[in-house]
Amino acid sequence: MYDSIDDHYCYAGTTVLKNRRNLRKREVLDQFELAITTQRATEPLPLGKLNELHYKRIHRHLFRDVYAWAGEYRDVRISKGDSPFCYPEYIPGEMTKLFARLQRDNNLTGLSAEQFAPKAASFLANLNSIHAFRDGNGRSQMAFMNLLAIRAGYPLRLTKIVAKEFLAATIRAHQGDERWLVEQFNRLL
Repeated sequence: MYDSIDDHYCYAGTTVLKNRRNLRKREVLDQFELAITTQRATEPLPLGKLNELHYKRIHRHLFRDVYAWAGEYRDVRISKGDSPFCYPEYIPGEMTKLFARLQRDNNLTGLSAEQFAPKAASFLANLNSIHAFRDGNGRSQMAFMNLLAIRAGYPLRLTKIVAKEFLAATIRAHQGDERWLVEQFNRLL
């Protein structure tokens, strides 16, 4: 769970996110969210240009049945443990810069696998450090990364993800060491 100060996304006095079903127990909300987003992930994802708007539409697609704010950038500061994510007032600017870089890199097309993995890892590391949404960043990131990889000619073998290892790699990348995340991408290609 994320740490946040003065979090209007949560029911008063709790850390349970306000949701469309008004579920007040974290375990019940977690089960509902997982079921809905798993179902949504089997549906075709929104079409788009692999840009910032497309990324927001993917989040909205996955989480629209759970949260009213799906697809909208968060406006509270959050962290996991001692690792803060991008302050909300900087999210729009940082997202614009990140996606402009992706466009300049031609959406990572025309690269060898050896070139693709570190560029994809770097993009994901930055996207994760921004952590644009109040919740659901990881699932949205992987859905987007898979689309990006498919269009670049390197579909990811998502069944090869070992969740604990991938999470550890994203944490290390958030701390500035992207090598483990590059290894993860190499394994998924």
